[in-house]
Amino acid sequence: MTTTPLAVRADRAWWRVPQRHVPVLATFVLLLVMYGVGVSQYRAFSNIQVIFNIFIDNGFLLVVAVGMTFVILTGGIDLSVGSVVALTAMVSASLLRDGLDPALVLVIALLIGPTLGLAMGCVIHFFDIQPFIVTLAGMFFARGLCTWISSTSIPITDGFWTSAAQERIRIGENFVSVSVLIALAVVAVAAIALAYTRLGRNVYAIGGNPQSALLMGLPVGRTKIAVYTISGLCSAIGGILLSFYTLSGAPLIAVGMELDVIAAVVIGGTLLTGGSGYVFGTVLGVLVLGVIQTLITFDGTLSSWWTKIVIGALLFAFILLQRLVGIRKK
Repeated sequence: MTTTPLAVRADRAWWRVPQRHVPVLATFVLLLVMYGVGVSQYRAFSNIQVIFNIFIDNGFLLVVAVGMTFVILTGGIDLSVGSVVALTAMVSASLLRDGLDPALVLVIALLIGPTLGLAMGCVIHFFDIQPFIVTLAGMFFARGLCTWISSTSIPITDGFWTSAAQERIRIGENFVSVSVLIALAVVAVAAIALAYTRLGRNVYAIGGNPQSALLMGLPVGRTKIAVYTISGLCSAIGGILLSFYTLSGAPLIAVGMELDVIAAVVIGGTLLTGGSGYVFGTVLGVLVLGVIQTLITFDGTLSSWWTKIVIGALLFAFILLQRLVGIRKK
């Protein structure tokens, strides 16, 4: 019995991974390798609480990275996220210090991010200005407001805030914080929105080819404004979670967070040119950053700057991987 060339090609092709999945799978393999190295080097690393602690320490970063995923999927960028996180934390701390009801503070804080995001999205769309410039201006504006509110750190002593910050949800002998549950809820909503809603389909279409999306009659401008509004909302939620984590607001908090967020999204497999990426990949990217920090902490002899060095090397490697995948696709 002979096998036709077509059948041979089909038999050999069954295991091939779609190119759009390659960066995400590479991130997953990297995460497994790094975790394996940690377990082999440090006995305590295998404790499940170590993984939970990574989520606890990076819950706010994960939420902000989810918002950035929407933006980068459209081929844009948002440099204002770190400053919006800081502004949200500062406003919350300031209003709580003045005795405002915590529920009202939450509402006000949650409105800050999407309001700024909506404004930047409108400027980007209606005035056709590059997102880099507009969000850079937003970054300076929000950071300036932080210093205007207070030039020093503002501690948070409100009962609701402190109880939410100290609440522990038990999972057997281990625990997670309220921030982790909120972060996972944001991830779930974002994943569903990208996979099963018209907004999600529009986001991928615009990132793939904006001109084609416009010719197809898709609401390109409205979608771009929406993703920057979503990014602002995620930054506001991240600011509240960060205020839970630190129980304070400070004008210089979250400086450089936007770079960590972009790194997490790119390492998670989202193409910087847009059109390809997944929220699950972003979760993996944040976990990779968290594992790097944890490994350096366990080692105890390395400077914290090694975290930046390793992240820089990984970011460079994943950008090359994206380029190679793009070349093969062509």
